[in-house]
Amino acid sequence: MDKLASLLHMTPAIFWMVAKVVIVFSAVMLLASVWTWVERRGSAMIQDRIGPNRAKLFNRWPILGLSQLLADGIKFFFKEDLVPTDANKKLFWLAPFLAFVPALIGFAVIPFGKDFVSGGITYHLSVLDPGNGMGLLYPLAIGGVAVYGVLVAAWSSNNKWSILGGMRASAAMVSYEIGMSLAVLTIFMTTGGYDPAEVISAQGGALWHVLPNWNIFHQPLGFIVFFTCMFAETNRLPFDFAEGESEIVAGFNTEYGSMKFSLLALAEYSHLMTASALVATLYFGGWQVPFMPDPPVMLSILSFLVKMLFFAWVFVWIRWTVPRFRYDQLMRLGWKAMLPMSMFNLVFHAWRMSQGH
Repeated sequence: MDKLASLLHMTPAIFWMVAKVVIVFSAVMLLASVWTWVERRGSAMIQDRIGPNRAKLFNRWPILGLSQLLADGIKFFFKEDLVPTDANKKLFWLAPFLAFVPALIGFAVIPFGKDFVSGGITYHLSVLDPGNGMGLLYPLAIGGVAVYGVLVAAWSSNNKWSILGGMRASAAMVSYEIGMSLAVLTIFMTTGGYDPAEVISAQGGALWHVLPNWNIFHQPLGFIVFFTCMFAETNRLPFDFAEGESEIVAGFNTEYGSMKFSLLALAEYSHLMTASALVATLYFGGWQVPFMPDPPVMLSILSFLVKMLFFAWVFVWIRWTVPRFRYDQLMRLGWKAMLPMSMFNLVFHAWRMSQGH
C-alpha cells in the first residue's frame, strides 16, 4: 500500500483516505443500483410473478437479468427531461441532489470492518476515522436533513399532489424521529459513548456463554422501535406516505422523470443501505463475528456485509408483504406507541445501570 501511495505521489494516510472515499461510496451506489433489481425480483417471488426476465445477455443464465440495470440506465438517460412550466426550475434541478447526497454520505462514520496495522500505521475501515467527535450522531442528523430533498422536490414542482407528499414527509419525520432518537440514546447511555468503534466493541464476547453479546438481546424493545422507524426514515412501505400512489398519484416525485427521477430512486436505495448498516452496527455487533474475539480483517468485512444485506432484504420482504398504513395511523403509532415504548426502554435501562447491572 505504501509503494502504491508513493507511485501516486501521496502519503499513505492521504492515499488511504482517498481510497476509502472512492471504494465505500462507489460500493454503496453499486449496491443501491443492484437492489433495485433485487426488489423487482423479490417482489415477483413474493407475489408469485415472473418479474424482470427479458433484459439478460444469455437465456441460459437468468442471473444476467442484472443487465436490466444497464437497460434502465440507458432508458432514463435518453428519456425526455420535462420541467413543469410553473415549477421553480433551480430548486427543481437541485432537489434530487439534496435527497441523494445525504443518503450517500450518511454511511461515512460506519465501520465496515476491523482496523488493521500495516507498516506501523493503523488503518480504520470507515470513511471518517473514530474519535472525530460526531460518532453515530452524524448519520442520524444527516437522515433528518434528507427530508429537505423531499420537501424541495415537492414545493418546486408546483403540483398539489407533490406538495401533499412533502407535507406528509415533514409531519411523519416529527412523529417518528423522537422515538427513534431515544432508542439510539439508550444504546449510547449503556455503551458509555456514541463513537461507532465503542458501540461495536461493547458488543464483543458472549452473553450467558450461548448468545452473541449483541444489543438486540439487551434491548429488544429499542430494536423494535428503531427498526420500525427506519421504514418511515427510508420512505418505504408500509410508511411511504410521501409517495402513496393510490392516494396522491406519486407524491413528491410526480413531476420528475429522466435522470432526475433515477437519482431520487437511487437516493432511496442508498438510504436503505445506510439504514441497514446502522441496524447491523447498533444492534447486531457491526463487523463482530459471533464467538470470535479477533476475526481476520476480511472475515470481519464479510460479516458486516452479510448483516447489512440481510436487513436490506428484510426491507424488501416487508415492503411486499405488509399493506400501506393510513397516514393518521403512522401519526398515532409514532406518538402513542413508539414514543412511550422508547421512553420506557430509556428509563428501564437507566434504572438497571443505577442498580449496577
